[in-house]
Amino acid sequence: MRLDKFLCKSTELSRTEARRVIHAGEVVVNGSAVTDEAIQVHENNCITLAGQRLVARPSRYLMMHKPAGTLCSNVDGIYPSLFHRLDIDRAEDLHIVGRLDADTTGLVLLTDDGRWSFNIIRPQQQCEKTYRVALRDPLAEEAAATFARGLLLQGESAPTLPARVESLGSREVLLTITEGRFHQVKRMFAAVGNRVVSLHREQIGAVRLDVPSGQWRHLTTDEVRSF
Repeated sequence: MRLDKFLCKSTELSRTEARRVIHAGEVVVNGSAVTDEAIQVHENNCITLAGQRLVARPSRYLMMHKPAGTLCSNVDGIYPSLFHRLDIDRAEDLHIVGRLDADTTGLVLLTDDGRWSFNIIRPQQQCEKTYRVALRDPLAEEAAATFARGLLLQGESAPTLPARVESLGSREVLLTITEGRFHQVKRMFAAVGNRVVSLHREQIGAVRLDVPSGQWRHLTTDEVRSF
C-alpha cells in the first residue's frame, strides 16, 4: 500500500498529517528516510516513525445494505454519503468496492485493504454480481440469448461479457454479470428496448446481502477469503 496510507493504518495520524511527517523526512523505510508519500510499501518492511516501528492495524471488511438516495462516496453531493450510516471508528479510511448509482439499492462492500478490493474489481477476476431488476416492459424472449452472447453498448468498442438472466415474473429478473461498466445494467436493458424501473444488488461473488436497508456488518473470515 502507499506509505501515507500505511501511516494512517498504523498511527492516529490523518492523511494530511501523515504526508507532513513523510515530507519532513521523519519516516524511515528499511533504514532509509523516505519523503515520497506515494511509494509502495509492504507489511514486512521495517517502517519507523520517531524511532518506533509501526505495525498496521488489521484490515476491515464490511457489507452494507445501501438505501436509495445515498451516494457511494466518502463525501456528500446531491444526496448524502452512505458513510453517514457507518458508526465505526476511522470510517474515512474505508473505500467502496464497486459503486452503485444513487437510486440503486443493495449490497455494497467496504474495506481498507486495497489488495483485496483490487482482486474483486479487476476484469480478469470476472467476479459475479447479481442484481434484481424491475423492468418497464416484459423481457423479450430473445433478450436472454442476447445477453448470454454479449452485446455492444453505445459508445463501447467491445461487447459485454456473457451474462445470465433468470425470470422472476413478467417484469422482474435476476441478472448476473461479471463486469462493472458505467451504468452497465441499465444500458444493457436499454439496448434491447426496455427500461430499468428499479435495481437492487443481491450478491457479489459468494457474499449475499443479509442485513436490513441502511444497516451493515463485518464480513466473516470465510466471506473475506472467498474472493
